Amino acid sequence: MSYFSRSESPMSATGWRSPALLLMVMAGAMQLSFAAWWNLMNNFAVQELTFTGREIGMQQSIREIPGLLSFAAIYLLFVMREQTLAYVSLAFLGVGVAITGYFPTTLGFYATTLIMSMGFHYYETMNQSLSLQWLPKATAAASMGKIISVGAFAQLIAYGLIFIGWKTFDLTFTEVFLIAGILTLVVLAWVMWAFPSFREGVPQHKKLILRRRYWLYYALTFMAGARRQIFTVFAGFLMVERFGYDVHEVAGLFLLNGVFNMLLAPKIGRLIVRFGERKALMVEYIGLIAVFLAYAFVTNPHIAAGLYVVDHAFFAIAIAMKTYFQKIAAPADIAPTAGVAFTINHIAAVFIPIVFGLIWLYSPAAVFLTGAAMAVVSLLLASIIPSDPDAGNEVDLWFKPGPSLQPAV
Repeated sequence: MSYFSRSESPMSATGWRSPALLLMVMAGAMQLSFAAWWNLMNNFAVQELTFTGREIGMQQSIREIPGLLSFAAIYLLFVMREQTLAYVSLAFLGVGVAITGYFPTTLGFYATTLIMSMGFHYYETMNQSLSLQWLPKATAAASMGKIISVGAFAQLIAYGLIFIGWKTFDLTFTEVFLIAGILTLVVLAWVMWAFPSFREGVPQHKKLILRRRYWLYYALTFMAGARRQIFTVFAGFLMVERFGYDVHEVAGLFLLNGVFNMLLAPKIGRLIVRFGERKALMVEYIGLIAVFLAYAFVTNPHIAAGLYVVDHAFFAIAIAMKTYFQKIAAPADIAPTAGVAFTINHIAAVFIPIVFGLIWLYSPAAVFLTGAAMAVVSLLLASIIPSDPDAGNEVDLWFKPGPSLQPAV
């Protein structure tokens, strides 16, 4: 019944050994180690390595290099299947996190970050591709919401154990990194034993594909990658550097994020199915504008924590970008475009942490005000998503008179 002994069509799979459940379990396995790494990262950098904004910016830029190279995943599919690459990526993630504490130097942290990030980004590329291939279009958003919810539950486990155990058992960074990485590897071993090898749907192009008619998806993806760095790098760093949050306090904050994600993500998925991608994304970007403006001037640590939770809650709405692409894409374009999209998403992510890390030294507020401006651009782009996107109906240029011009393939 394992991956090594059984092959099955994703459409005919029934019971608990289904592609949807496999995606949920893999999401949980990924979060067990990545959530713990993310929880400890800023404290490890500040308390163990005495990082400033300059070093944290460099480390985060290194973390994003594998994301920039995600397009190379399509070439790995010449030698392995997408499901196999997802498994290999999870193994890299688990190993990278497990060994982090054994290299407590600046260069060591940079190196283990790179290993961990290779696993994380290639897993995310394959996860997006397999989700869009295996999940029916009519219910994909709802199913993706459930997948995010399972990942959030795994985050709760990781954050909860750190929150309770850090002070209680006087844990060290090395011990927590090791336990988290091993947990991911254990779940991965069980997945490979329990689930069959699912065949992909339509055979995927094994070459890079850029199509003019996907330009809006590319633009939304680029802006999402740019503004995401403001949250992932600098909002967390704000909590530790300015407000002095300790490891268990950061874990408590992330615990709240996980609860919100677990409860809200399935509902958000259903709302996207009901109201459409355009309205969902516009709500997200309007909210982000307000949050980033507030970050720029916040002086109260409790208000800052509230902003962090609200900010994180908007992440689940990004499902709408994936389902928008699923509706407009040719089926054979999904895997190669997933790699290209991750690369586009990380173009800005490679240089923003370094550049903004230097800006941070002079004006943290300027970092968040720029994030608000990015959210404004994203809002304008989201406004031209059609109410009923499909192949040939990718863009609705409502501000132009007459019918919208669709770019050729």
